[in-house]
Amino acid sequence: QVQLVESGGGLVQPGGSLRLSCAARGSILSSDIMAWYRRAPGKERDLVANIRNGVSLKYADSVRGRFTISRDNAKNTMYLQMNSLKPEDTAVYYCNLISPSRNVIIWGQGTLVTVSS
Repeated sequence: QVQLVESGGGLVQPGGSLRLSCAARGSILSSDIMAWYRRAPGKERDLVANIRNGVSLKYADSVRGRFTISRDNAKNTMYLQMNSLKPEDTAVYYCNLISPSRNVIIWGQGTLVTVSS
């Protein structure tokens, strides 16, 4: 069973940058889709961006052009580079894996990002 461990969250000022990491313990298949979701205070969990086999598939409109999803296969780690952060980006960010061939959906524990002056 794959385990996902996020890191990199914290407090940052508006306009600043952060890079989140999601380390996968276990094998990731080329058909697996990995993603970042976020849950802002009082809101539902929403998709931020996803990636499959090193190719980004989708970005939320609210982050397109500011956030970049990527994956390092050698390190078995997915990243979310977040630039030009806004207070509305404040949320708990979750790493997610969907493996259609193994019929599993896996979530990380989440990492808090707070954008505030």
